[in-house]
Amino acid sequence: MYVSHLSLLDFRSYASADVELEPGVNAFVGRNGRGKTNLVEAIGYVATLGSHRVATDAPLVRSGAERAVVRTRIVRGDRASTVELEITQGKANRARINRGQPVRARDVLGVLRTVLFAPEDLALVKGDPDGRRRFMDQLLVLMMPRVSAVLSDYERVLRQRSALLKSARSARRSGGSARSESSAAAELATLDVWDAKLAELGAEILSLRVQLVHALRPAVAAAYEQVSDADGDAEIAYRSSLPALSTDNPPELSTGSGDNFSDVGSLRDLLLEALVAARPQELERGVSLVGPHRDDLVLTLGGLPAKGYASHGESWSFALALRLASFRLLGGDPQNSADSPTFWDPDLGTDADPVLILDDVFAELDVRRRQRLADLVLPARQVLVTAAVPEDIPAALDGVRFHVEPGTVTRD
Repeated sequence: MYVSHLSLLDFRSYASADVELEPGVNAFVGRNGRGKTNLVEAIGYVATLGSHRVATDAPLVRSGAERAVVRTRIVRGDRASTVELEITQGKANRARINRGQPVRARDVLGVLRTVLFAPEDLALVKGDPDGRRRFMDQLLVLMMPRVSAVLSDYERVLRQRSALLKSARSARRSGGSARSESSAAAELATLDVWDAKLAELGAEILSLRVQLVHALRPAVAAAYEQVSDADGDAEIAYRSSLPALSTDNPPELSTGSGDNFSDVGSLRDLLLEALVAARPQELERGVSLVGPHRDDLVLTLGGLPAKGYASHGESWSFALALRLASFRLLGGDPQNSADSPTFWDPDLGTDADPVLILDDVFAELDVRRRQRLADLVLPARQVLVTAAVPEDIPAALDGVRFHVEPGTVTRD
């Protein structure tokens, strides 16, 4: 799989841009602030419907414009597909496949798959759990696009349930009038309904995440050893907010077979039990305390938490290992891929190897790690690189070069 053409209209700093890309290495070179990252961000957006730089879509639309359009031509085997995304401020985004009728944006998920390395990845190791949860969920969507709908439904239920908890807390604190007591009773009855929905969706997410972590573990360990020259053993585990899964608080689910968590029905029952037990605390605090939104991906290096103990270089190596493991799990490195997880979407096939994007990564790495990373990503079908100066790009990654100036992209 590779992207053969990128077209932008009012995306970020580009009023318009048309770039013909090739298989192999494509490098965008230009000083900082010239728009290099905007190009690869657009390609990543087509694959994930999200940006690695901002949490909302509003900054993606060029200042003064009402909408942005990203169009890509994606080649897979002997077939080519065109995906167009229209990003409109204040409205739902629209998409077209092969210039057909508009469809929901999430209907394009799976047409293009990317794995993106960026300076922001350091937050996977040093940052808060929400970034690591997002890492797992985005990878799940790339492997099985239908998970996008499950995650969206879970977020909707979580918002509704959290709003209800806040309302019930306010009603309890407002005094014992008959009206407030009646309102509180009605809200508690409604809370039971939202509990059931949260448990049903949350159980599926929990099952998939734990299976994903189980599949990723050997690939992460191998990738860290290759990137860092074996500077300690890198391990990952899933930390759950469900006390029933372990005596630890919170429990960490690590080496066991991911198949132990394929029984979504049992996990749903455990979630419901935990929600009932946590309800007094939730009503007191007005927040949802149990569910996948409270979980974490635990990273350890040499038996110690990577966050707080790993050096800057070790943290970078761990972040790179997570991305390389993702690439291998998606089928981009057949010689080192982990066994396909049971939840892999068979409709995607095994020939849809992801496009690798290295956004200003080499400037952050020492010479040794630069060379090791270059050697590891070179077998990819397509690698997109951004760099401030040509010297930042290792010699092994020789290929097509583009010179980037504000609003323009020129092939050298």
